[in-house]
Amino acid sequence: MSTPDDLHLPDSALQGLGTRPFGVYVHVPFCATRCGYCDFNTYTAGELGSGAAPEDWLEGLRRELDLAARRLGTPPAADTVFVGGGTPSLLGAGGLAAVLDAVRQSFGLAADAEVTTESNPESTSPELFAGIRDAGYTRVSLGMQSAAPHVLRVLDRTHTPGRPVEAAAEARAAGFDHVNLDLIYGTPGERTEDLQASLDAVLESGVDHVSAYALIVEDGTALARRVRKGEIPMPDDDVLASDYELLDAMMAKAGLRWYEVSNWAASERARCRHNLGYWLGGDWWGAGPGAHSHVGGVRWWNVKHPARYTATLADAALPVGGQESLTAEDRHLERVMLELRLAEGLPLDALDADGVREARRAAADGLLSTRDLDGGRAVLTDNGRLLADAVVRRLVS
Repeated sequence: MSTPDDLHLPDSALQGLGTRPFGVYVHVPFCATRCGYCDFNTYTAGELGSGAAPEDWLEGLRRELDLAARRLGTPPAADTVFVGGGTPSLLGAGGLAAVLDAVRQSFGLAADAEVTTESNPESTSPELFAGIRDAGYTRVSLGMQSAAPHVLRVLDRTHTPGRPVEAAAEARAAGFDHVNLDLIYGTPGERTEDLQASLDAVLESGVDHVSAYALIVEDGTALARRVRKGEIPMPDDDVLASDYELLDAMMAKAGLRWYEVSNWAASERARCRHNLGYWLGGDWWGAGPGAHSHVGGVRWWNVKHPARYTATLADAALPVGGQESLTAEDRHLERVMLELRLAEGLPLDALDADGVREARRAAADGLLSTRDLDGGRAVLTDNGRLLADAVVRRLVS
């Protein structure tokens, strides 16, 4: 385990910096309430008390980004910026503008940089969207999860069912061409008609990107405690598969095509370039409490608590909580695991002889496209997407 500011980036990691996609992720750890399914590094005001105000976090962020730029030597301008959390929209337009200014001052932005912020629909407004558009944000991602009130209650989501679609319309009116809505499917008690109504609302909103994730019951969450007590059942795998097929069919009919197993876009320009940087082995600096970074095969992560984060940076030290250097085997596994989830798939020459043989068996089983395999790529079929993790295990075993 590392101690603060002992981040070691060897020359081998820094070689090629700037030839690969380079992004900046900023973690905003603040939430108004805690959702029952969430295990992200987030804190409510009551949990933090007076020990970690947003103003202190922002000052710490500025210091981290300055230290980051120096540590990287001559860092490339950021191709992408993604402000996530937590609930970044709680910072307001002024706070989000200050975040982007800090990135711009430390790293600079590429001329065509994609700049995204996540937002909770209840803490957005036309004024917020107009303000962040003027500040330089190009993309907004809104948490919707469901349009069914009883599903939102199970998830402990506090927004009103129609608010995400209203917020998406406000963002588009403010000049955002790229707007995403997040969905969660498979929540206990969600019926097929509930999911269909949610999808209808999403597609009628005119957004150009949709992310949809199967509900995962994470250890330590309120949802996990309810499942353990028998108050609600675990999500059913067969229901999850049926839900996925329904939403994929409805997306395709509306002109949104899958480009990653859990993501659909109306065009290539609508794809989330920041996330593609993760999936294609790019570099990124993750700033903020608990944020993870990766440069040239070295991964590290920050200390989690906002108070410790800001205190460490006040001493002019990077808030590193730990780091690891990925082995060739680690990097191979991650490449297969991530690229196989993309619509373009994985180049067959990325696999060893055993992996190629297993890919051909997977194609015979209907999990990989035979036509694409003949063309030199391992591409998941519709059935393969339902079993993507199992296909990965076969290719790297």
